[in-house]
Amino acid sequence: MASNGAREQTRPRLVVLGGGGHAKVAIETLRDADAFDIAGFLDRSDAGEELIGAKRLGDDTALAGLLGEGVSHVFPAVGNNSVRVRLGEQARAAGFQIATAISPFAYVSRSAQVGEGVLVVAGAVVNAETVIEDFVIINTNASVDHDGRIGAGAHIAPRCALAGCVSVGAQTLIGVGSSVLPQVTIGANSTIGAGSCVVRDIPANAKAIGVPARVVS
Repeated sequence: MASNGAREQTRPRLVVLGGGGHAKVAIETLRDADAFDIAGFLDRSDAGEELIGAKRLGDDTALAGLLGEGVSHVFPAVGNNSVRVRLGEQARAAGFQIATAISPFAYVSRSAQVGEGVLVVAGAVVNAETVIEDFVIINTNASVDHDGRIGAGAHIAPRCALAGCVSVGAQTLIGVGSSVLPQVTIGANSTIGAGSCVVRDIPANAKAIGVPARVVS
């Protein structure tokens, strides 16, 4: 039987971008999936020198130097949608591969398509023929039913329920505990307030709240 050290050497080395609460979830999800050796994390804030056992390696200016130290993969773990996408694209342009983190305690249909930099947290469900584009978060106990399409950098927050054939635009946030009826389209860069019920299409760059959800800005 291989030792832990030998097993780590066979797995790609990865650095996490971010040092906040969302990064904690990402690190634990990556550990549960057990596909990468986590070298540490990078963050500009005063996150401290350790994050649930992961070592701080500096801020994002240190990223380029890690390629020469055998780190091949990056996982962007920042809750802000636009920042997460920007960091992921910068890492990709610098030559890193972008990891995807799917909890073994989530369900992702074998017919679903999942992009790079995606986080699917414990308890989440992604059903048949759904497309999840790059840098999306499907958070704790959220569900995306059949034939959904979630645009790049969107965030489906904890306990959201998206019915079949729902389309969510790039970098849109669906707030905690919200529900979306079948065949509804929500445009890019929009925000759906927590606990809302979306029964009709929402345009891009809008904020909608309530039951039923109404555009307020």
